[in-house]
Amino acid sequence: MRILSFLFVILLAGLPLSGQRHKLTINAETPEGQLLQQIGQEADAAKKTSLMEEFVSKYAKHEGAGWVLEQMVGAYLKANQFDKVLETGGKLLAMDPDDVATAHNCLKAAEGKKDAALIKEWANKTSELAKKVAASPKPADEEAAESWKANVDYAKQVDTYTEYSLYAAALGTQDPNAKILLYEALQARNPEGQYIALLNLAYFFALRQTNQNDKALALAEKVLQKDQSSEDMLLAVADNLFNKKGDPNRIIELSNKLAEVMSAKPKPEGIADADWDKRKNLMTGLGHWMAGVTYGNQSKWKETDESLRKALPLVSDNEQLKAQTLFYLALSNYKMGEPKKDKKLMAEALKFNVQCAAIKSPFQGQASKNASVIRQQFGLK
Repeated sequence: MRILSFLFVILLAGLPLSGQRHKLTINAETPEGQLLQQIGQEADAAKKTSLMEEFVSKYAKHEGAGWVLEQMVGAYLKANQFDKVLETGGKLLAMDPDDVATAHNCLKAAEGKKDAALIKEWANKTSELAKKVAASPKPADEEAAESWKANVDYAKQVDTYTEYSLYAAALGTQDPNAKILLYEALQARNPEGQYIALLNLAYFFALRQTNQNDKALALAEKVLQKDQSSEDMLLAVADNLFNKKGDPNRIIELSNKLAEVMSAKPKPEGIADADWDKRKNLMTGLGHWMAGVTYGNQSKWKETDESLRKALPLVSDNEQLKAQTLFYLALSNYKMGEPKKDKKLMAEALKFNVQCAAIKSPFQGQASKNASVIRQQFGLK
């Protein structure tokens, strides 16, 4: 009787090698053994896969079935036959529930399908399995302990990879609902992990796209406690407080920070100069504008004037913002000049009122009346 031994190693992309779990002894004098021998000798990938499929169809209970299924998973993954990877991997895991490599291959198949729900499912399954293996007790036998250490190291690296998988899929998808699903799966797994901070802004935008504004604001508030580099989060929180007439000091703090961040921010790659200039001017202008109006609501007229003079050239493309800016500039100069009858400040107030009255806005009528009063009181033209 001729006995042949075949050993096979599966390569996992980006990870170290993990030894094959299903060792194989072949009795070449039996039909099953002859088919296994033929599989081992076949060089053509498609023919080899066909032979393996034939084997598991005929000899599903044979001791070599696990070995064949293991080869099939690798072959299907290489051929981008992701549904077959998942189907075959499921059978293999039913036979061997501690097979981390097969679970990882199923995760890779889910990634290949770009299916967010499947990626989440297999990332979680693979992580649970990897953690189980990593926590397994060290055997007393020295040779077994060496194999145990290799398996534990491998399982830990696979577990780390599952977090990266969720991150990469969330970053790569354009579907906001998928992005939310993957981010929240990663957050549930490791809320302080290295990938969460990298995804916060993408998650914020996805929440805004799906009208989950309360969650978006809550996220922005949390992020801004540690990191105030995102102009979009700064604007969202400041604007929300501004519209709700919230804490004025907080509005001013966030608005000034927004202007500071945008003034210093370099143009990102891939954005046209004109588009970046437009965005930079508007965001910086909005920061100065919200701060200026809030100062005005506090009757801090000097600060109002300083902030809104910075805002005016940056918001002038928006007629409504421009009108309100001019109105508050007129008011702040009037309030500063009126006690001392300062004609220079009154002339500024008149100028801003006249400019405001020329724009169709809710401030137009009042600005026109204010201009008339200033002319009459101070004899200005």
